[in-house]
Amino acid sequence: MTDIEKTGPADQPPIPPTPPTGPQAIRAIPVRHYGRYVSAVIAIAALAAIVYAFSQGRINWGAIPDYFFDDRIIKGVGQTLLLTALSMVIGVVGGVLLAVMRLSKNPVTSSIAWFYIWFFRGTPVLVQLFVWFNLGLVFEYINLGPIYKDYWSSFMTPLLTALLGLGLNEAAYMAEICRAGLLSVDEGQTEASHALGMSHGKTLRRVVIPQAMRVIVPPTGNEVINMLKTTSLVAAVQFYELFKYAQDIGQSSGAPVEMYFLAATWYLIMTSVLSIGQFYLERYYARGSTRSLPPTPLQKVRANLLSLGRPKGGMA
Repeated sequence: MTDIEKTGPADQPPIPPTPPTGPQAIRAIPVRHYGRYVSAVIAIAALAAIVYAFSQGRINWGAIPDYFFDDRIIKGVGQTLLLTALSMVIGVVGGVLLAVMRLSKNPVTSSIAWFYIWFFRGTPVLVQLFVWFNLGLVFEYINLGPIYKDYWSSFMTPLLTALLGLGLNEAAYMAEICRAGLLSVDEGQTEASHALGMSHGKTLRRVVIPQAMRVIVPPTGNEVINMLKTTSLVAAVQFYELFKYAQDIGQSSGAPVEMYFLAATWYLIMTSVLSIGQFYLERYYARGSTRSLPPTPLQKVRANLLSLGRPKGGMA
């Protein structure tokens, strides 16, 4: 018999073990967004075209710094801030009362509040100002008995007209803001307060309103900024504030358009300051409702500066 030659694993040379290798580093290639570059170029070109057009226009830009700190302009800024503050006080107080009336179970008070909000939110502020200014056609004089008695034209001064027109209109908007804040408080809070023997008014003051402030305060800051700009409408009823003084200076100096730009600059300065205050106010009332508070502008700048000194892909 012929022997069969057998071969097997023992006849083959051993395979050396493969040395272990770690995972290779992933090379991340960022995606290029060419559309962003194109849109940025278009936006910069449009902005440059607008700036060039204004620089070539027949506007005496030198008149703006000449009157920027004029006594009448500074007085107008003060009158604007005063009118904003007083109107917001009327609006906030009236808004809280209207919100409570709107949520009342009494159908009469609830209907009155609903009608007030419907009327003042449905008519323009400028129309309301003219209505208040010309109500002498309905009420020839105002008679408060031994306290006060005078003709309506003497009683309804431009300041009072501005306060009524702006404040009462703002109360309608603040009523909806306050109502939203009151409704945001869980009903169990009210039930628990009543179970402890607290009256409805005391429950509102001690329990409901403090919790509702987290919802009420941030939009109220926005209303303050809006009120500051709306005060320019009272120039129509001859109340002298920033815009009215700017108009008069423009007519007397022969630079009306330049004074409009001056007034716009002052409005931008005031609204910017109020916007900063609104940011910190919202941040304050956001405590307890979010895991972490949003960073302040100073914190953002500090974080960006620190990130510049960090090596790429490493820790600081």
